[in-house]
Amino acid sequence: MLRQLLLYLSSAGWSRKIVTHWGGARRVARRFVAGETLDEAIDTARSLNQKGLLVTLNYLGENVVRAEETADVVAAYQTLVQQIHSHQLRASVSVKPSQLGLDIGEELCLTNLRQILAAAQQHQVPVTIDMEGSNHTEATLRLYRTLRDEGFDNAGTVIQAYLYRSEDDMRQLAAEGAHIRLCKGAYLEPPEIAFPAKADVDANYVRLARLYLTESTRAYLCLATHDEQMIQAAQAIIREHQIAPERYEYQMLLGVRTDRQAELAAAGYKMRVYVPYGEAWYPYFMRRLAERPANVLFFLRALFGG
Repeated sequence: MLRQLLLYLSSAGWSRKIVTHWGGARRVARRFVAGETLDEAIDTARSLNQKGLLVTLNYLGENVVRAEETADVVAAYQTLVQQIHSHQLRASVSVKPSQLGLDIGEELCLTNLRQILAAAQQHQVPVTIDMEGSNHTEATLRLYRTLRDEGFDNAGTVIQAYLYRSEDDMRQLAAEGAHIRLCKGAYLEPPEIAFPAKADVDANYVRLARLYLTESTRAYLCLATHDEQMIQAAQAIIREHQIAPERYEYQMLLGVRTDRQAELAAAGYKMRVYVPYGEAWYPYFMRRLAERPANVLFFLRALFGG
């Protein structure tokens, strides 16, 4: 129930106005967000790299409804790619299609993605096309495949384990040798298209990880999870099938299970941290609270000085 409420609030305009003007909330959000500026994001990425952690940087924003606004987003990502190159960061970038105009038109989004991918390809920076709500799933996969087929071999995308359709998607993507981030899913979806129970989502996550790691020798899997059971299950699959290290990596969010991130990196695993930044932090922050009860408790303790 709490999860559904927080996911509803993540897209509620009235709640956004209240929370974003609340100094306490902005302060707590800094656990999960590098800051509001590119310089802050670069500093965070550099610090994580120095600890042996890889990074993916995301300029926060989504659901842009005016075509002219997407030009600023493209420019921001092109600058980000240049900064990654200039600072020699071990970093990729993640982009949301709705931030690049997918809700306005697929061709606009495709044009914008081409510009970002071209700049990133020049500097050998990988780009993940993020997955959003289920109403965007089919279009996002179509965008990814179109760009990959155009020669953008630095492109990857995301599959969400809570969707019923994901097993078929993963099977096809494995055959294509795709670069995929597998996550559980962080949007409010109806039970007609998504597993409503956590146990079923967990079971599907493990099933999809096994499928992807064993059905292709070319596909690359990013295991995006903070759930220790999922991590242990993935490691068991990797040992059982002797999966080569260049076939996978672990991914976690900034500010979540930092000790475990360090442990995985120290053990020799590729461990990548998702580092978001920008002024549009509210929806991202609310979805992080919805994902884990511990995040809500952290939020309340920080607000009230506990």
